[in-house]
Amino acid sequence: MSDLVARTRAFIRDVVIPAEPGWGETLADAALADLRAQAKEAGVHAPHAPREYGGRGLALPEWSPVFQEAGYSLIGPAVLNCMAPDEGNMRLLEVVATDDQKERYLRPLVAGGIRSSFAMTEPHPGAGSDPDALATHAERVDGGWVIRGEKRFISGADGAAFAIVMARTDADGDHPAGATMLLAPLDADGVRIGPGIRTIEAAIAGGHPHVVFDGVFVPDADVLGAPGEGFRYAQVRLGPARLTHCMRWLGLARRAFDTCLDRANGRELFGSRIADLGVAQAMIADSAIDIETSAAIIDRAARVLEDDPRAGAALSSIAKVHCSEAVFRVIDRAVQLCGGDGVSSGLPLIQYLNEVRPFRIYDGSSETHRWAIARRAARARQRETDAGAARLDRVGGPS
Repeated sequence: MSDLVARTRAFIRDVVIPAEPGWGETLADAALADLRAQAKEAGVHAPHAPREYGGRGLALPEWSPVFQEAGYSLIGPAVLNCMAPDEGNMRLLEVVATDDQKERYLRPLVAGGIRSSFAMTEPHPGAGSDPDALATHAERVDGGWVIRGEKRFISGADGAAFAIVMARTDADGDHPAGATMLLAPLDADGVRIGPGIRTIEAAIAGGHPHVVFDGVFVPDADVLGAPGEGFRYAQVRLGPARLTHCMRWLGLARRAFDTCLDRANGRELFGSRIADLGVAQAMIADSAIDIETSAAIIDRAARVLEDDPRAGAALSSIAKVHCSEAVFRVIDRAVQLCGGDGVSSGLPLIQYLNEVRPFRIYDGSSETHRWAIARRAARARQRETDAGAARLDRVGGPS
């Protein structure tokens, strides 16, 4: 594992960073394909994906150091094919898909020959922070399902080969009413990629467009898991995906921190290095604290998630709130410490700030997570006090 971390670190610094596009530019498809070929040759491609499908086969608790090294470059996760939404979809397919589905969808996704998307979010009043508001519907027909509905903010959809679509379904035989996941090719009849949504970040290829499903037929062979169980399967994806966002952006925060440290060590103000000025030292110390606490909570959440998915999902919610806000603070302080250059095209820091700001909204806003975190904490304490009271009743109370 340590060898893969070291090789990833060297590959990002020696190969990927020199190939980064300039300010306001995007990485060309041909350049990405060439970099991915080099990543495969270096043995650092798809570190999270199963070996039998072309990845490095790391267990979830081993992902963070590698993903942080990948995230040290904005294009690093895409080059290593561990970028959202593909990385989360690979995890979901690995756990839930049939062997046939893995051959048709997971194998080419791990190889980097195609991209994917996860279609759950909808225009208001449909599913967003509240998944129970899911409005897209899939109707049972002979041999499969027909999807009708509109999605929005579907990251990566423009140019993706397929989407994992969350649709509401009625009870069907032994299967309950609820949400069902369906694998839908995005070139199928009835699929329309709608208008894109312009955002301040650009790291995810394929943007965040609307996607309309107007009578799209999906055969039974492309139902992912069991009908009616979509919300349960979503937890397989969402808990780890929150953490991998934290891992990648923490890598970028480390890059920003290194950039401002180089500036603080190399420049003088009022007769002293910036690094020796008290006000700068306080900012540097706070950033070091944010980075280390973020790394620690990611590691703990990943270990718990591997052993107890339910408890791990709850902890990943805490990690997501902490890391999304800590990473922003680190990069914002780096901008401040670098002064005018920090907000100019001379350094990439303001670009990094634009990339990480939406993370406090994506994958559940900080406010939504705080509501869920508080509710879980209050309920857990209530159960403890109720259990304590019950014990006292059984033994006759305190003497």
